[in-house]
Amino acid sequence: MKFFIDTADTDQIRAAAAIGVLDGVNTNPSLIAKSGRPFKDVIVEICELVDGPVSAEVTATETEAMLDEAREYASWADNVIIKLPLIPEGLRACKTLSDEGVGTNVTLCFSANQALLAARAGATYISPFIGRLDDLGHEGMDVIAEIVTAYDNYPEIDTEVLVASIRHPRHVTDAALIGADVATVPPSVIDKMFKHPMTDIGLEKFLADWEDVPGAS
Repeated sequence: MKFFIDTADTDQIRAAAAIGVLDGVNTNPSLIAKSGRPFKDVIVEICELVDGPVSAEVTATETEAMLDEAREYASWADNVIIKLPLIPEGLRACKTLSDEGVGTNVTLCFSANQALLAARAGATYISPFIGRLDDLGHEGMDVIAEIVTAYDNYPEIDTEVLVASIRHPRHVTDAALIGADVATVPPSVIDKMFKHPMTDIGLEKFLADWEDVPGAS
């Protein structure tokens, strides 16, 4: 499974890239706003930091306006992926961009039916929001399983399932076990994925034992 980081903070992106676990970056208007910087400046810098896809989200809600924004964003860097809302206007834009060879990430997906529509429109990625479904008392991971199974039934579908709204490391594990293609993970969750008490205990013991090796210090 590939890992995208869910942030527009270039320091966090740079740190994740340095570890070697970063395949792409997911941004949205809320994350860009938190950066306090111009949208284009942030996207261009992120694209220079990573080789993989960088999602830049349109804010228009009409198809032609979405396409105008999308084409502008796509001109900034070769690895820009256009993020579109899962509404009829967004899927019309997705189909046009797909025909033009522009990568797309269809977002705000909450059902397998929506994911099937996005795949038919040529989406490069579909982003189901599992955390938000969990918040409403649904099993968000069940939707991921339905989408993965449905897509697997049709070899002609090459849309990748990008699990979004991840809240904790177990979400990542479950998504990988189901067979999702990508997890878009907040920096805080990536940090938690490294943690295990037995790792800390083992490292502490190894270092203590090393102090007893003649000449080690």
